[in-house]
Amino acid sequence: MHAAIANGTLTIATTVAPITSLAANIAAGTPTVIKGIVPEGTNSHTYEPPPSVAATLEDADIVFINGLSLEEPTKEMARANAREGSVICELATTILPEDQWIYDFSFPKDGGKPNPHVWTNPQMAGDFAALIRDSLVAADPDNATTYNSNYEAFVLKIDALDQAIVKSTATLAPEQRKLLTYHDAYAYFARTYGWTVIGAIQPSSFEEQTPKEIAELIDQIEEQGVTAIFGSEVFPSSVLEQIGKETSVRYVDVLRDDDLLGAPGDPDHSWLGLMRFDYVTMVEALGGDASALTSLDTSDVGPDTADYPQ
Repeated sequence: MHAAIANGTLTIATTVAPITSLAANIAAGTPTVIKGIVPEGTNSHTYEPPPSVAATLEDADIVFINGLSLEEPTKEMARANAREGSVICELATTILPEDQWIYDFSFPKDGGKPNPHVWTNPQMAGDFAALIRDSLVAADPDNATTYNSNYEAFVLKIDALDQAIVKSTATLAPEQRKLLTYHDAYAYFARTYGWTVIGAIQPSSFEEQTPKEIAELIDQIEEQGVTAIFGSEVFPSSVLEQIGKETSVRYVDVLRDDDLLGAPGDPDHSWLGLMRFDYVTMVEALGGDASALTSLDTSDVGPDTADYPQ
């Protein structure tokens, strides 16, 4: 079923900011209204939408969510408040076959929820963009030409990002491409680009680690010769800082997976800007050359007029 436009203007609701940014690129230059739901800097895994979000979901012709069990409370609210003809589109669940779902440190298989961070893999984000385009064209054929041309321009930027990651990764020996991070946000990226995620400090319970778990991570860092460990600017970890000190390994605490850079309206406040920042940070901290990434044009294909709650 395709979404039916209410009042002549296509109204979109999105969950996490990277998805909002992808939708904004495809819709740039059209009268489409895009409203994000999950405030930036919020833990999207534990986010419970307040009652006020129901009105946003009720007004939406299309609700784009990541899926893979990331936003279940929002999905339930969307279903409860959806008007006739509206569509809930689960991007990751649609583009990723179940046999490609990844279960790992923060998302063990016995927990039942796969790793949902598909958008940190540019190739998969390109699949998101294609699905967003198809959904917008189906719902609003009058603006199909713009949605299609935006998508074509955006894919060129994704392809350039993809090639820059490949080139930058090649400056690191395979044994250098090891990630110990605050959270399992880069598993799909690692599988595609030849990196290895050796651990994540945030367990599946999202609670503090046990001393035994910390000791095991320290042993792993020393055994594998890890040269940098990566924390989050949004969710500081005293545990990662402690591990860095105990192993004399550089602790880099600026990564982010669904919180865009700067504030809405800033040049790098976009999915493209976020991806470049994260992968430049990783490559340089591990001793590689990220110049292919730093020279990348990460400007959006058009003005981003989406609403990003802060």
